[in-house]
Amino acid sequence: MIGFIGLGAMGEPICRNLATRSGEAVLAYDLHSAPLERLSADGVGAAASVQEVAERCNMVFLSLPGVQEVKTVCAGPLMLHLHAGSYVVDLSTVSVALTQELHSRFGARGVYFADAPVARTRAAAEKGTLSVMVGSTEPVFQRIRPMLAHIGTEITHCGGPGAGQATKLINNMVLFQNVVALAEALVLARKAGLSATRVFDTLMKGSADSFALRHHGVGAMLPEEFPERAFSVDYAMKDLEYVLEFARQAKAELKGARLAMEALERAVEAGNRSKYFPVLVKTI
Repeated sequence: MIGFIGLGAMGEPICRNLATRSGEAVLAYDLHSAPLERLSADGVGAAASVQEVAERCNMVFLSLPGVQEVKTVCAGPLMLHLHAGSYVVDLSTVSVALTQELHSRFGARGVYFADAPVARTRAAAEKGTLSVMVGSTEPVFQRIRPMLAHIGTEITHCGGPGAGQATKLINNMVLFQNVVALAEALVLARKAGLSATRVFDTLMKGSADSFALRHHGVGAMLPEEFPERAFSVDYAMKDLEYVLEFARQAKAELKGARLAMEALERAVEAGNRSKYFPVLVKTI
């Protein structure tokens, strides 16, 4: 049986795809009952606790907000109650240091751990077209890859333990800096009296085209749509903090990442902490 812990904006559709596509029974747990009730229509069972998931499942997926939640779930119930030979697949975005620690601690108990953070949007999670970046040994990757194929179309083995998480953090660092650049482009276009829509449309036809331009620039900045329960300023800052922590460990100076953090901090000061992070354009 497959276990799934964490049914937030990304976790719920990912869990649904595993339940409807894998042919395996899925048992899920979340602090909130609403997603469990919705997923019951797709055959997902509701666990009463993380411990129940650990005791009944031999492969457990995590989709949690950050370091503290992953620590709480892993260091207690999963570490104590998973059977040897089980697998833990962490789809969350957390620090590289925590990921490497969990690889080691689970391994000492005979449990296989893979960091497998996901990229792309909630819509991609719903369609099962995520990009998944995996850090694990080769045998573990081969074991979990068929399951990951139910949630993503790009499954990349980035290297050993921690490599998936490191690659995801680099991905997000580049994305955040792109969004800051797009915000500055939008501000400059408008101050110069240009049509921002026409400028972005033209950029999509040239070398400045990007995923960020199409989804964050055109999709959010132009229509000024910055909903809550999307990838918030708060979440973006969390990921950038992990990036900067990783950079300190690697002795890398990331000035662009620090500038992106400053842009996010200004968004928080303006009261936009819980809004979709391209809202930073409002304080550029």
